[in-house]
Order: sequence, then structure tokens, then C-alpha cells
Amino acid sequence: MARWTAADIPSQQGRVAIVTGATSGLGLEAARQLARAGARVVVAGRNPQKGAAAVDAIRSESPGAAVEFAEIDLGSLGSVRAFAEEMSALPRLDILLNNAGLMMMPDRQETAEGFERQFGTNHLGHFVLTAALWPFLAATAGSRVVTVASNAHRRGRIRLDDPNFRSGYAPMVAYSQSKLANLIFAIELHRRIAAAHLPVSSIAAHPGLTHTNLFVTGQQSGREAAPPGWRTRIGNRVIGIIGMTAQKGTLPLLYAATAPEAASGAYYGPDGPGGWRGWPAVAKPIAAALDEETARRLWTLSEELTGTRFDVAA
Repeated sequence: MARWTAADIPSQQGRVAIVTGATSGLGLEAARQLARAGARVVVAGRNPQKGAAAVDAIRSESPGAAVEFAEIDLGSLGSVRAFAEEMSALPRLDILLNNAGLMMMPDRQETAEGFERQFGTNHLGHFVLTAALWPFLAATAGSRVVTVASNAHRRGRIRLDDPNFRSGYAPMVAYSQSKLANLIFAIELHRRIAAAHLPVSSIAAHPGLTHTNLFVTGQQSGREAAPPGWRTRIGNRVIGIIGMTAQKGTLPLLYAATAPEAASGAYYGPDGPGGWRGWPAVAKPIAAALDEETARRLWTLSEELTGTRFDVAA
């Protein structure tokens, strides 16, 4: 494909988008560009102060933009369900951008329900959110669910017997599992949509190596993590030099969310070597991400752990 930029986003007038983790980094940039293109955008995040600042920043650039903040903590299923209930007042839902995430928490932490925090937030929280919003997505012809994965999925393995790392916790291993789960979920959601013949798309995307506060604090938005150690500080400096800006790193996400030619079931990322830098292009997932039996078992496990029945065809 040609070099696709934010200038190629078609008009989003009359469309409604929810972007999780939208108070900073990739999510904020995605919300900014969607609002600029005319969409009504819900900036979803944990921190109301950061949310208000994000809304103000978007409105200052796009006066009259239809943008609002709504609070959600993807590490609390109660918060996720309350958010979905609040969103039921929306007239339609065209884009759900599952972007918020945690990265390589140095010590094993748990969500409100006792899930390992990266798996619980990055995957289970978005699984429940998508399920709760499904009636609105299914009722909006041409709607899209875009789930943000990562190159880290290549190092991932789904520990179906111990997804919450009751033993053997390692930050990168847990993070990679959560990102592989994101990609498996996006592809399996596409399979189920296709089987039900619904006019909805499920697409995955990743930002390559992008310098955001996910690297600085290990969190996309919300509460601050502990101050980074010296290895993290050095890593941040290196990423700041060789990584892409949020403006460019967000392009694969925006392509998946808005480009007419973006295909359901596809995976998009930067086109450079290793998928670390470049312009939006089709990305290749590892074989495990395409395994249908693993996807079925992960879906069932996600339903059981969260007490959520996600019947796409219902």
C-alpha cells in the first residue's frame, strides 16, 4: 500500500468512537485524529484529571470537536461494566479502539478480581468491554473493533493452565502473553463475526517501536508506576532515539480503524524491518496467534474467569 498518513483518514462525520487509554500516548493521538476527522470521540481512561486535560487539548486543536471523557479502569470488571452501562446512552458505536495497556510490571500485581494485572487489564478487561458493548457494535453497520497488540506477541505463550502466573512470574513473559492474547482475541472475534454473517469488523494492529509513556512508566494511562530503574532509563533514552513518535506509531491503529480497505481479521503494523518502524502495512502474526483450538480455549477461559458470556451471534 502507498504511504498512508493521518491525512488519508476519510471523514468520520456522524460516527462515534471509543478509545481506551486515550489520556496519553497512542490513545490520545488516535482520539485527536478521529476528532479532527469529525468523529464523536469518547476518551476513556482511569484518571479524570488527565482525561480533562486530553479533552481540552483536542478541543484546542479542533474547536467544536465532539469529545468527552468517561472513566474506566480495565483492571476492575465492575468499572468496565459501569462504563459500558454509561455508554449505552450513545446513539451508535462505530469504532471501539481497545488500546489501553500495562507493560512489564516489575513485580507481580493483581487486578481487583485477582487476575495477573497485565493479562487482566490488557486482555480480560478488553474482552469484557467488547462483550458488554457488543449489542451497540452489532447494531451499527460497518462498525469496527480494533485491538492493539504488539511485536512482543512473538515471544508469547498462552498459559492456559496458569494464565495469572501463580508461579513463574516474569515481567516480559507476562506482558508477551497478554499481547498474544490480544491478537488471538481479535482474530477469533473475526471468525465468529464471519460465521454469524454480521456487518462488523475485528482488526488487530500494533505500533512497532513507539516512544510513549508505556515505556516510561509501564502504564498507558492512570496511576503512576514506581520510578523507573537505571535499565529502564537507559532503555527509554534508546527508544527515544530510534523509536517512532506517537503520531507515526498510531498510524497502523488509525488505518485499522478508518481505512476503507482495512480487512476484518487482518493485522497491521509498520512496514520496516521487523515491523519496528515504518508506514502502515499488513503484519504477520506468529502461528500460535492463528491456532483455532488455542483461540477457542482462550475464549472459553476468558468467559469462565470473568463470568461473562460473549455470544457474538446472539
